[in-house]
Amino acid sequence: MQSSSELFPVALISAELRGDLSEDVYRLKPNNSPDPSVELALTRLGRATEEAGRGVPVVLLHGSFSNRRFWYSPRGIGLGAYLARAGFDVWIAEMRGHGLSPRNQNYRDNSVAQYVRYDLPAIAEFVYEQTGQTAHWLGHSLGGVILAAALGGRYLDDRRVRSAALFGSQISRQYWPLKIPLVEWGARLALRAFPYLSGRRLKRGPEDEPIGIARETMRWLGLFGRFGDREHDWWAGLAEVRLPVLAVSAAGDQQDPAWACRKLLQQFSEASTAFLLLGKDSGFSSDFGHIEMLVSKEAQSEVWPQVEYWLRHLQLPQALEVPEKAMA
Repeated sequence: MQSSSELFPVALISAELRGDLSEDVYRLKPNNSPDPSVELALTRLGRATEEAGRGVPVVLLHGSFSNRRFWYSPRGIGLGAYLARAGFDVWIAEMRGHGLSPRNQNYRDNSVAQYVRYDLPAIAEFVYEQTGQTAHWLGHSLGGVILAAALGGRYLDDRRVRSAALFGSQISRQYWPLKIPLVEWGARLALRAFPYLSGRRLKRGPEDEPIGIARETMRWLGLFGRFGDREHDWWAGLAEVRLPVLAVSAAGDQQDPAWACRKLLQQFSEASTAFLLLGKDSGFSSDFGHIEMLVSKEAQSEVWPQVEYWLRHLQLPQALEVPEKAMA
């Protein structure tokens, strides 16, 4: 790979103008994990007229069964494009085997533990090398869970993360059958027969998910499970994070309910936190859903400006703040 970094091999696989935006796509080969075939795609967006004067970097992490198009459509629409037009230096990461990131040799065994131990630190170091600035990080759904895990496991800290925003992210919703050891063990064993879960077949999104993610999630939710890996208790580690953290939940989200998103935020007990509930009771036009919270016409006018405000001020507009008592 052609190197444009002193950290590890990096290839600039495309550099295009997309209307008023510049789009550079890098492929990173960190060589820092047991699987040397891992390569990660990272798309950089900025205003085409201001290449030399980019703003504060923002890293965006997609959720499960998704890719960079969640943040940035081929027509130049999305929160990523909106933030780039607002002057931010936007970096959109794609996890192993998603979007422009090729499937690695051990694709079926990919896990959150590998993402947070190897991939996110490599992305963070490359973004810092290229910009010289600490980035804001935003994650939707599983992307937010991955970001929280990296913070709780101390794989990311304030040297590379300016703030964290979690959209529709939680790990507390219970699936009671999985609390029965034989059921949980049997389900994990049955999943070993499949290399991946098909997002299109399950009608969950355009991408597949490696079966390792599903088996890992079942372990978290089991009777003696915990949010962590063998070396680190990520859940306990969240209590030591001191970054500004925003959690955003959608009132109509049945997949990741507001109470569970709020519980994840409350575990950041030493951090400066803010909680935003997207629903009619909070003054929004509707009770947003899990995807619609960021991808909808209503999100463009009602949610994206609040995200921009957070990134600039590290707090929400006073009228949208949820009091601490209401979060209890």
